[in-house]
Amino acid sequence: MMTSSNFKNVPPPKDGAKGSVYSRFIPREELSSFSSWNPDSLSGSTTRSGTGAPTEDPVPPAEVLAQQLTAARQGGYQDGYRDGMAALEGFKQGFATQITAQLGRLMESHGVQLDAISQQAAQAVAQCALSLAREVVRSELSSRPELVLTVANEAIDALLLSARHITVRVHPDDQPLVAQGAADVLKARSARLIADPTIVRGGCQVDSDIASVDATVPTRWRRAAASLGSEVVWGVDDVEQAAAGSQDDDEDDAP
Repeated sequence: MMTSSNFKNVPPPKDGAKGSVYSRFIPREELSSFSSWNPDSLSGSTTRSGTGAPTEDPVPPAEVLAQQLTAARQGGYQDGYRDGMAALEGFKQGFATQITAQLGRLMESHGVQLDAISQQAAQAVAQCALSLAREVVRSELSSRPELVLTVANEAIDALLLSARHITVRVHPDDQPLVAQGAADVLKARSARLIADPTIVRGGCQVDSDIASVDATVPTRWRRAAASLGSEVVWGVDDVEQAAAGSQDDDEDDAP
C-alpha cells in the first residue's frame, strides 16, 4: 500500500494562480509497488504480487472427474484381479479335490472288478483242472484197474499196528485183483477181504476195531476238488462211465 514517504515533497501552487491545475509527473521509481492495469484483471485471473506473472489456474472439474475415474478404474481392476485370482485358486483346489475323489472311486471300482475277474478266472481254471482230472481218473480206472492194489495197501498201512478185526471192502470186480496182489499184506494184518457192490471200483473201505479208512473214489475225489476250491462230487455218471470203460477193456482182452 502506498504511503506519504514514497513521494517527494512538492511545493503547492502559488496563491492567486487562477485556472491552474495541480499536476505532477510521478517518476517510475516511486511506483515500484504498483503494476500496470491489464484487461485480464476483469476475467478473475490473479497475478503474483510484485512479479506481474499470472498464477496457475485451478484444475477444471472435468479433469478432476477424469482423474478420479481413472483412479477408480485402476482400483477396481486391481480388486477384481485379486478377487479373480482368489476365485481361480479356490476353483483349482476344488477341482483337484473332485478329480482326486473321482479317480479314487474309479480305481476302487476297477479294483473290485479286477478282483471279480480274477475270481472268475480262478474258478474257470479250477473247473478246467477238475474236468481234466475227472477224465484222467476215469481213464485210469478203466484202463488200469490194478491201481486198486496201491490204494488198498496204503489204506491198510494207515491203520495202527494195534488195530484188530480188519475188514477190507472192495468192488466185486476188484476183489480178485486185491486178493492176488495184496495177499501178503492181508495175511500179515489178519484182514478179511469182502466184495461190496456199493464201493466204486478203484477204491476201498478199510474198517477195524479202533478206526476206519475211507479210500473210496468219491471221498478221494472230494478231497482233491476241495484243494482247488470246488465242491464238485464224483457222481453216478462217473461211476457208470468208469464201469463201462472197464467192461470195454475186458471185452477187448477176451480171446
